[in-house]
Amino acid sequence: MTDTIQRTHPIAHPDRLFIGGEWVTPSSDSEIRVVDSGNEEVFLTVAEAQAADIDRAVAAARGAFDHGPWPRMTHRERGDWMLKIANEWARRTDDLADTWTRQSGVLRTRAAGIGASAERFRFYAGIADTFPWEEKHVSQDGLPALLVREPVGVVGAIIPWNGSGGLVSKVATALITGCTVIVKASPEAPAASYILAEIAEKIGLPDGVINIVTADREVSELLVRHPGVDKISFTGSTAAGRRIASICGERIARCTLELGGKSPAIVLDDFDLGLAAQRIVKHATSITGQVCSSLTRLIVTRRRHDDFVDALSSTFAAVKVGDPFDPESQMGPLAMARQRDRVEGYIAKGKDSGATLATGGGRPSHLNRGYFIEPTVFGNVDNSSTIAQEEIFGPVLSVIPADDEEQAIEIANDTIYGLNSAVFTNDVDRAYAVGRRIRAGTVGHNEFRSDFSIAFGGFKQSGIGREGGIEGLHPYLEAKTMVFETMPSHVK
Repeated sequence: MTDTIQRTHPIAHPDRLFIGGEWVTPSSDSEIRVVDSGNEEVFLTVAEAQAADIDRAVAAARGAFDHGPWPRMTHRERGDWMLKIANEWARRTDDLADTWTRQSGVLRTRAAGIGASAERFRFYAGIADTFPWEEKHVSQDGLPALLVREPVGVVGAIIPWNGSGGLVSKVATALITGCTVIVKASPEAPAASYILAEIAEKIGLPDGVINIVTADREVSELLVRHPGVDKISFTGSTAAGRRIASICGERIARCTLELGGKSPAIVLDDFDLGLAAQRIVKHATSITGQVCSSLTRLIVTRRRHDDFVDALSSTFAAVKVGDPFDPESQMGPLAMARQRDRVEGYIAKGKDSGATLATGGGRPSHLNRGYFIEPTVFGNVDNSSTIAQEEIFGPVLSVIPADDEEQAIEIANDTIYGLNSAVFTNDVDRAYAVGRRIRAGTVGHNEFRSDFSIAFGGFKQSGIGREGGIEGLHPYLEAKTMVFETMPSHVK
């Protein structure tokens, strides 16, 4: 494998935690070793937070919210701070991209676009003066009234390992609303959170507004349980989401959950199978299939099933798997050893279920280091089988035959998930009609599509609430009704 990776990392204080505007010494000498997914070597070691560190971070965020200037600023003032964050985030693109590639296996050519996620900070800064933070009403008694939207409070943001989009969305939304944040970084991928902390320090963000800790599951649960945290925003597996929701329910804490998916794509009979295969494969290689909204259940009428499997297999098998820093590579490794074990376990279950292994299923023979897996396609998949129902989180596609369009829709909805979906057809009205019947948070026409500038989230066990866009603001706000004898003078 081409060794093009620098053996250094850009993190200034990996042995510290960022709490209350300072790089503080952790309460213990526990460490987390972060492994390069392309060569299986440790490239970064960071401090592992313990219970005392969680308490300290919550206290800092609580103090900043209850007594600090942040929630008392105007939205425009907070927006100005966010523009500073956006500028620095974009400036750190290379650092963010290099570490993302090493942590998750995403292609460096794709990771280069990570700086563009600064636009999410700019988007929310841009609505500071237009979002209806206060609305005029008339009470049922005929009195002047206001509906005001205030920050929910201290937010615990729990970040996934497969990308930093969740980090940016959660933090940007919390900041514009006036919340303070404790970011709980993933132990497998903490680099972007550390870089955000360095940005907060550089621009002089008020103390305690953003706090960064890295912890594993047991200590992370302390953040979810902490009475000083008003809201949890979590992105991750549905299994972990169930646990978080139950804990938040015990203390009536607010939560939003962006969870797993097993997203269907229905290929209708008027659409070219070769073109559908090309478009599906183009996105199936993204982050080596480690994308919650990936289209992995591909539904086609029975008479076209074999032709679609052939088209998909030949396209997927041609993908060049290799060093994620090599610009010639088209797919990199999985993020970690346990993730590769998980994917290989599902491939074995697919074989045992009687599905047809059309391509892939093993490790690339030319790569002896790194967590690589071959692009894999199964045909003749029964929708009740494990590989059709459970999230694999890897480059494994299942083709499911249906008798007709009606059964295709039934199969698409026959899952506990409802995150993403697609309808492939040349008739846009037909795409709309079928898409309205699919129980999913997003429907793409003729392609994998997702848009955080509108809204992102899922039906059923794919989550609660939405991230991105105007819809993503509401979970970070509490609505307050105020009824007056006369309208306050500032209201025009």
